[in-house]
Amino acid sequence: MSTQDIKNARNHHTGLTDEQVAANRIKFGKNILTPPPTTSLWKLYLDKYRDPIIQVLLIAAAVSLVLAFVEQNFIETIGIFVAIFFATSVGFYFERDAAKKFNILNALNEESLVKVRRNGYVVEIPRKDVVVGDLMIIEVGDEIPADGKLVKAVDLLIDESSLTGEPICSKGIDVDDDEEEEAHEKTYPHDMVLRSTMVMNGRGAAIVTAIGDATEIGKVARNSSEITHTQTPLDTQLAKLAKLISVVGSVVAVAAFVIFLIHDILVNDAVWQGTDYFKMAEVVLQYFMMAVTLIVMAVPEGLPMAVTLSLALNMRRMLKSNNLVRKLHACETMGAVTVICTDKTGTLTENKMTVMEMAGSSVVTEVSEHDVLAQAIALNTTAELGEDGAGIGNPTEIALLTWLQKHGVDYQTIRNQATTIAQLPFSTENKYMATVAEMGGRKYLFVKGAPEIVMNFCTLSEAEKQSYQSTLLGYQHKAMRTLAFACKQLEADVLSNIQIKNHLQNLSLQCVAAISDPVRADVPSAVNQCQQAGIEVKVVTGDTQATAIEIARQIGVWNDDTPKEAALTGPEWNALSDEEAYERAHTIKVMSRARPSDKQRLVEMLQKRKEVVAVTGDGTNDAPALHYAHVGLSLGSGTSVAKEASDMTLLDDSFGSIAHAVMWGRSLYKNIQRFLFFQLIVNITALLLVLGGAFIGVEMPLTVTQILWVNLLMDTFAAMALASLPPSREVMKDKPRKENEFILNKEMRQGILFCGVTFFIFLFAMLIYCERNVSQGISMRELTIFFTTFVMIQLWNLFNAKTLGSNHSAFRYLWKDKGLLLVLLLVILGQWLIVTFGGKMFRTVPLSLSDWLGIIGFTSVVLWVGELWRWTKRLRARKS
Repeated sequence: MSTQDIKNARNHHTGLTDEQVAANRIKFGKNILTPPPTTSLWKLYLDKYRDPIIQVLLIAAAVSLVLAFVEQNFIETIGIFVAIFFATSVGFYFERDAAKKFNILNALNEESLVKVRRNGYVVEIPRKDVVVGDLMIIEVGDEIPADGKLVKAVDLLIDESSLTGEPICSKGIDVDDDEEEEAHEKTYPHDMVLRSTMVMNGRGAAIVTAIGDATEIGKVARNSSEITHTQTPLDTQLAKLAKLISVVGSVVAVAAFVIFLIHDILVNDAVWQGTDYFKMAEVVLQYFMMAVTLIVMAVPEGLPMAVTLSLALNMRRMLKSNNLVRKLHACETMGAVTVICTDKTGTLTENKMTVMEMAGSSVVTEVSEHDVLAQAIALNTTAELGEDGAGIGNPTEIALLTWLQKHGVDYQTIRNQATTIAQLPFSTENKYMATVAEMGGRKYLFVKGAPEIVMNFCTLSEAEKQSYQSTLLGYQHKAMRTLAFACKQLEADVLSNIQIKNHLQNLSLQCVAAISDPVRADVPSAVNQCQQAGIEVKVVTGDTQATAIEIARQIGVWNDDTPKEAALTGPEWNALSDEEAYERAHTIKVMSRARPSDKQRLVEMLQKRKEVVAVTGDGTNDAPALHYAHVGLSLGSGTSVAKEASDMTLLDDSFGSIAHAVMWGRSLYKNIQRFLFFQLIVNITALLLVLGGAFIGVEMPLTVTQILWVNLLMDTFAAMALASLPPSREVMKDKPRKENEFILNKEMRQGILFCGVTFFIFLFAMLIYCERNVSQGISMRELTIFFTTFVMIQLWNLFNAKTLGSNHSAFRYLWKDKGLLLVLLLVILGQWLIVTFGGKMFRTVPLSLSDWLGIIGFTSVVLWVGELWRWTKRLRARKS
């Protein structure tokens, strides 16, 4: 964009027209950064072969291939390669699919709204739609969407650490000699703002000069695009579990290899007493592959896929319930939350502010453009009203501008007639906003903020103070937000924030305002859900104590029996020593007049007490607490800084979405437990069968290719089935799990051992019966029946795994579990294909319809016994 264009833009306040926007978009493109180069699909696929177990299998397959050329029998070798191919390909597909879902969700960041002025009005548009020449409106907490040249700046401080490492840079339009000399040493000009930097103070307007890849951040390495992986408590638990199972599996595999080989040497004289060394090598290789395959069976490598699938599905489903998950671990961590520290405005309330009353010495019913009160509201405010009357900016300020509009006052006219000289933006530390403006040749200092702060700046008699305090208390007991307005005429020039603070005395109190923000209709029931789930809810707000307690009462956090000590103010909390704060942290239900440091300290004290803490916030001031919490929950209407510090964003700003997130998190954890329960039963049964077969001298009950098929079947398809189970509201009746609780609880360990040993005893008895009752040894048909019986037993047990942790029937809501039903169909179809067409590769022969019906009917006992057990549990529960 040319210098002349920028100069022209400084002379108008309308921004671009629709025609100019269209022309500039064609000329300069969209405001999107080209993503970094992605790894090619074939490299991602080959990466699956780096798994140590797969590499061992590949070596075994390669040796097997050499022997196959010698004996001209490639059936089993081909089977091993096919099984390896399927194991890697399926894992690759689902991991890639989960990554695609994650990328889609991340792409939503380009849809975040930014403020620009077009056709004379301030409008909000997606960041990607900003074009060169747009007039950006930037305020505290905003992330700047594009590079631009400032045309307006009031006390503007920018965090440029993402580009230059400088956390705070002062920005402005006009620079004096000293600043100009200092500017030469700066990386970027004094009047230039850059994409992806943060506004830390003040406000301004800038003409966009570069977008997308043409911005400064587009020219350098995109650190913000780097993917990081967080090691969560769940990951740690699963890693420990996998390591334990790997050790056990390796010991069993080595034992099986030695036992089988020694047994073969002792009984197979034809091979070991001769000189056919190729045959000897083939036997050793056979048992070696069997041992390696046992390791494959023992290690639940389907776990990462089950977790990834669960997280990916949860992320997509949570998005439908207005929870945008920014950091993957937040999905599961929400299920472990024990304390929620919630802000009031926007989360508990509708964030639809309405000025109910303005009261000074009397109630204000009329106001005009010439009244100092109207000028104070128009000038000491940063919000805007759009063409359709909708507001952009702080909801409280929008309510004030709407109040002016209802009284026939055009705030834009007042702003156009006045000159803003200096401004001290609102902050939760100061709890007020101050502006110095010149109007009609006179300079005024306007202040608005918390009544107890603003009234201290004013000259009031005791009678006036008591009158105002009585009025304010009445408003606060109705849960209404209160503001006070004050002003005075200035003689001296005031050009800086420090100078403004020096003049904050002897002000005239103009009036106090009562602003209503009703509680959201769904909040009381959502809070009740969380409380029933064993989660404590604390209200932490900058409002007065009376307002905060009344809101807490309306949502069910506070009642008549709540001790007064459960409420305290930010200053009172700050005055406590660390020891006192540690003791008080868990008893607090309401903290009012809280500053950012107070909220952060509360989070830290709760974490020291081993609580898992979630925090809601919408402002830049909430960022520290959001960052320190186990799960930071920003609001969709919040600032970019708050969203950047958070793990999840509540798109609808509702507390009800938090309750949904807890339900999703707990259900996800339960689904992972269900997968473990199912998978470990399969593993224990298979390991015991192979060892048992070695002791009685039976040929390997399950071949290498059969075990690989079962491994693919039980890892991949079971992961699909159990990860896709929908969430259950019943999990909200449970108490939060302890932080160090092992993922295999006592009930699961007992169930895994009982089922695994029971299945082994039945199948082992079946082996012995066949081996003892057939003179020529076990036939191919009997081995096929044995293999199919093993698969079908595990398939029916999938229903029992589905009901883990509940007394409900496996048929409850079965038609809603579409993923489970699809997997059942795929497994049965796959088993039929292998049995019918597997031949020598899978050591199977086709079975008759009566064989299939007999196997399916007989093995279904696993389900009916489970149903009987759950029925007795339901009876005992009713009696108790």
